[in-house]
Amino acid sequence: MPGQLAVVDLFSGAGGMSFGFHEHPGFKLIAAADAEIGKPSMGQGSLQCNNTYALNNGIQPAKVDLSAIEPHALAETLGIEGQKVHVLCVCPPCTGFSRANPMNHIRDDHRNSLVQRAGAFTVALDADVMVMENARELLSGNFRSHFLALSQHLEAHGYKISAANHLLTRYGLPQIRERALIIAVKKHLSLRTLEELWAGFEVNAESVTVRKAFAEIDPKSNSSDQFPRFADSDVAARLAAIPSDGGSWTDLIAHPRANLLLTNAMKRRVKMKKLGSHPDVYGRLWWDRPAPTIKRECAHIGNGRYAHPEENRLCTVREMAMLQGFPNHFVFNGGALSNHYRHIGDAVPPLISHQLAWVCQWMFTGEKPKLQNCLLPGTHLHASDLTPVKEDIFAYA
Repeated sequence: MPGQLAVVDLFSGAGGMSFGFHEHPGFKLIAAADAEIGKPSMGQGSLQCNNTYALNNGIQPAKVDLSAIEPHALAETLGIEGQKVHVLCVCPPCTGFSRANPMNHIRDDHRNSLVQRAGAFTVALDADVMVMENARELLSGNFRSHFLALSQHLEAHGYKISAANHLLTRYGLPQIRERALIIAVKKHLSLRTLEELWAGFEVNAESVTVRKAFAEIDPKSNSSDQFPRFADSDVAARLAAIPSDGGSWTDLIAHPRANLLLTNAMKRRVKMKKLGSHPDVYGRLWWDRPAPTIKRECAHIGNGRYAHPEENRLCTVREMAMLQGFPNHFVFNGGALSNHYRHIGDAVPPLISHQLAWVCQWMFTGEKPKLQNCLLPGTHLHASDLTPVKEDIFAYA
């Protein structure tokens, strides 16, 4: 297909989804929108993600409340009225679906309805392709009705849909991150998927480890040495006592200074003998495993397994970014340092979105790209990290 294909990104955040398309020569970003909401209680603008987006993707996102705008008014608001939209990337907040909040199993968060609005935006912009990434519970949780409504709306307007949960380590991300990927295309296009792109290949196990990811960091890259210092000496002492390479606070239970090192919450869990998922708090990464899921509030070791495998500190912004599939040349600029971490944890990994861009090109051109050409430069993943496997002869029937 001649010329560049136009891409619009809604709920664009720091630009993780857009960047994968921006780095593909066949696509051009023409508009993006994000209200920059860090937490509902903080209001619009608090996340400061639009500056990071603009620095890396070349356009300034509109600060638009996508929960309120009428779909028919979106094109005019974004300044693209009359322009053809080939691909709409729309990734509404996953907070209301994520199992990280146990209340999400019993309460339907009002933000979940934004998934259905994504269908209305797709139709209003007459996009040929819609791409969405969200928490796995969108497809398998108690409130999957939002996905079903989205699917029904798009099918009624002439789209075909592929929706599945994927463990992104399969596609080279050095992190245990399971996400729902949804692709909808107009019926005149052939529907393709990320799994089809990877047919015949797998990634080497050692290539998706923390060790491999950190080894690929350019020490001259932006934010390569930035991380919050501990404001509390007790926190510093606690981490210093935790064993390297995968240790956690549970290793302190038998420590001679356990009474001083353990927090009151830790002591209560030990007494109840109910540790639950709590062992990951104050946990160190393992060198030779993928990282656990990186979440929005990854700017403190008390929020998860975010400590360096050996050094007594939180992982730097760049280390966290590499684990999330950002390349060395991606620049973070979000005011408060804690926002840099939020930009990372909230993002669609660019390593994955770049592969999705190639899948989209495949759908438009009918020509399957070589997987080796679909790996985002500047990340930890290279063609040498791929291993051929026996291909399913029925893969493209």
